[in-house]
Amino acid sequence: MSLKIGWIGCGRHATQMLLPQLTRCGVRLEAICDVDRTAAQATATQYGVAHVTDDYAALIAHQGLDAIGMAVGPGIHQKASIMALETGLPVFMEKPPALDSTGARAIADASERTGKPVIVGFMKRFSTGNKIAHNVINGGDFGPVLGITGIYMTAPTYFVGEVDYSGFFLHHCVHYMDLVPWLAGAPIVDMALRKNEPEPGKLLLHVNITCANGAIGTIVMGTVQSRGTPMEQIVVMGDHRRVEVNNIIDVTYHRNPAFKADDPAATLTGETDSLTWRPNFTAAVNEDHKGYHALMIETVAALKGEANNAPTIADGVVAMENLERMMALAG
Repeated sequence: MSLKIGWIGCGRHATQMLLPQLTRCGVRLEAICDVDRTAAQATATQYGVAHVTDDYAALIAHQGLDAIGMAVGPGIHQKASIMALETGLPVFMEKPPALDSTGARAIADASERTGKPVIVGFMKRFSTGNKIAHNVINGGDFGPVLGITGIYMTAPTYFVGEVDYSGFFLHHCVHYMDLVPWLAGAPIVDMALRKNEPEPGKLLLHVNITCANGAIGTIVMGTVQSRGTPMEQIVVMGDHRRVEVNNIIDVTYHRNPAFKADDPAATLTGETDSLTWRPNFTAAVNEDHKGYHALMIETVAALKGEANNAPTIADGVVAMENLERMMALAG
């Protein structure tokens, strides 16, 4: 039987990224909500949904729902998710879960109290390249993670009118506050920061971290690059091991190959030489390398009460705590 979902929020991100992937996972959209009734009706028409409202409380109260999904904003995420939980409905929400860690903890408390899961949309864990890197690191041969470098950039135009950087921190930086410790395999226990702000709205941060397992790292984030260029890079260091992910779709795993210049029998070996993966974009298949489809598969399993690897509100609390520490250092 299909999971019947009530959905809150019909903006561009929800309609172009989330709902197309969610509806591939054997669910039925039963009710739609947005304060913009035109946007709500357009989404309802696209998915054949009869019940449309501009009141999220009315949507949550709609009879026959099995779960609530939402991509609205951190303030509404907190209010609507707690309301849904207290109605007995599990929740999927896009990140960030709330405006601050206190709000995220309030959701986590409600989830524990009601026994209903809350899944947070940290899709970076499910991006193909990051997934491969995580599996390599945890495959048994990589050994302990010694260091990690992450670069995740965006442009100043993405945050026009928000020169306090609130949108940049909450909607952009929060991703790597979850992804980097997930790849490192341990929570962040120490953090320092340097910044360069050439003018209001343009910011470059270098965030230095130490994780509980001893891994050290640097996270570079800022609003000083064009969104038309590659925006992401991850490098995870081990002992004579290194996995690199460029732009989420180009993965190289370096080991400890022999020098080849003076070896007349030089060849390539799967045991020591570097391995590289790139996707085939000419294949006529609906592959989602950004990770939304894989996230939704895990989300639907979680909402059904099945075994899953979906990021939970507990992960959201940790990411928000990391983010607040970083924001405090950034001043």
